Amino acid sequence: MKGFIILLVVIGLFLLSQSIYAHPPFDIYISFDKATKMINAQIVHKVSNLKTHYIIKVYISINGKEIIQHQISRQDNNEEQKVAYLIPDVKNNDVISVEAYCNISGKLKKDIVVR
Repeated sequence: MKGFIILLVVIGLFLLSQSIYAHPPFDIYISFDKATKMINAQIVHKVSNLKTHYIIKVYISINGKEIIQHQISRQDNNEEQKVAYLIPDVKNNDVISVEAYCNISGKLKKDIVVR
């Protein structure tokens, strides 16, 4: 019984230590080019190990309606993930949302209004 309790404590400490290093994206910089209908997003997510901690998915929405789901297998580099998408149906005053998810813990959503 004592060994089982020690094992549970060790497992709990391991899981806690993993969550300490996990964090959601820090920021998202979004731009939209009306001429090309391209949205570009720079997702700031500083990590030390790209194999175990990265941006895993990005969702794009227009006016609250999800239009793109992008699964990512590995972050571009240790600082950020960049994405770009063609969105031909965007009009003035549309709200474009970019939501990025960390594979371990957390997400961040940012919006821009097309002017």
